[in-house]
Amino acid sequence: MHKGRLEAFSDGVLAIIITIMVLEMKVPHGTDLAAVAGLWPVFVSYVLSFVYVGIYWNNHHHMLQAVHRVDGAVLWANLHLLFWLSLFPFVTGWMGENHFAPVPVAFYGGVLFAAAVAYAILVVALRRLHGPETTFAKAIGRDRKGRLSVVAYLTAIPFAFLFEPVSMLLYVGVAAMWLVPDRRFERLMGGVPE
Repeated sequence: MHKGRLEAFSDGVLAIIITIMVLEMKVPHGTDLAAVAGLWPVFVSYVLSFVYVGIYWNNHHHMLQAVHRVDGAVLWANLHLLFWLSLFPFVTGWMGENHFAPVPVAFYGGVLFAAAVAYAILVVALRRLHGPETTFAKAIGRDRKGRLSVVAYLTAIPFAFLFEPVSMLLYVGVAAMWLVPDRRFERLMGGVPE
């Protein structure tokens, strides 16, 4: 089956996720800077999650440009990924509203971990459908960044209970690692020179 509907549906869900996250940010009741200053944890949580959703959207887009079709397994794997991403507004709001308390920070990491695993499952489903010698499989390669992300999330979750700034640094570090442009797909598809 054609991949167009999967792309359109995924784009719509990701746009809704971002919309829900921004709507969760409450307008301050005061008119001075002190009223805004109290919202810094909510804003920081929102920015981090916005970056993560943007990273997933960007990588999802590039990945689907390298494939030609999808099947039922890919559709379900994609829904699995979207399920975990749809929890971003909840854990983002919970973490920000509670000023990075240990349990919300750990749950945030759990959702990040589950989304990373779901993305890996989607990659496996696409690789199985298209084969090991395709542009898609070559572009994915060993996916070191994906594996490192999973390890960082698994490390960050227990640190939320020991010293939560370490967890937050790991979450920010993974996001920063993915912000460095990943040219694997573009190189193999002729979009970016070596």
